[in-house]
Amino acid sequence: MKFEDKYFADFNFSKEQVRSNFENAERDLDIANKDKILEVKFNYTYSAFLKSAIALISFYKKKIKSVPGHHIKIIEKTSEILKDKSINDMGNLMRTKRNLDLYSGGIEVMQKECKEYMEFVVSVMKKIKKVIF
Repeated sequence: MKFEDKYFADFNFSKEQVRSNFENAERDLDIANKDKILEVKFNYTYSAFLKSAIALISFYKKKIKSVPGHHIKIIEKTSEILKDKSINDMGNLMRTKRNLDLYSGGIEVMQKECKEYMEFVVSVMKKIKKVIF
């Protein structure tokens, strides 16, 4: 599997570090599940998605570089590794929504939409867990 040098660096993650990265994502998903504020649910769900994807990449002994476009590359690589194009599509939809919230004056998250995002992230995290454990 090829990782672009511009976005990824070699790093010898231990099994414990990979596990810790994934558990960090699980904590964010737990917060998303417990909170009632839809914007908070959305943000923690997106965070859980990214952190679980980073755990997956760390399993391949790669570290993501903090450069412009790195979230796009995290999403693309996760989609590629798990051989699931919907991860790229839905992940980028979430990323775009998050960017609108950060850079364009906020967002409105609907209950149905938030539920769909959470179901998607739970599904992706199950796939990642099968690969890394």
